[in-house]
Amino acid sequence: MTAATRPMRGSKQPISALVIIHTPQLDVLLLERAAHPGFWQSVTGSREHQETLAETAWREVGEETGLTADDGKLTDWRIANTYTLFPAWRHRYPDGVVENTEHVFSLCLPERRPITPTPTEHRAWQWLPWREASERCFSWSNRDAIGLLPRHFSGA
Repeated sequence: MTAATRPMRGSKQPISALVIIHTPQLDVLLLERAAHPGFWQSVTGSREHQETLAETAWREVGEETGLTADDGKLTDWRIANTYTLFPAWRHRYPDGVVENTEHVFSLCLPERRPITPTPTEHRAWQWLPWREASERCFSWSNRDAIGLLPRHFSGA
């Protein structure tokens, strides 16, 4: 296969933000992927251009839920997980990229609230107690992050 006939690879950056949206009672919002029914997750997405990680987190929250900075408090946990990209999603990244580094944030809302998901990305959403939410996630990094929620959120 020549360069002219090789399919064009994606340009996503292998740097992302994971945002656990929760209430003071530690109820967690999960989204079900539209293209992968049964794959439940928190808000997540890749950094674009030179935005900061917090800007990435807020942009993804807005795109995936319709929530804004007025809705709650975003906290950077200063945790980064590096994981191997699923082969089915590697085409979104430049040639040779097989790992992503995901930075963990949380967004505390005063209470459970309805959201407006992007239909092309998510087919359903639900609020669950943190333990149940952790068990429902398909991603180990998402599952582990939700498991840390009680230690990272003091309720203050």
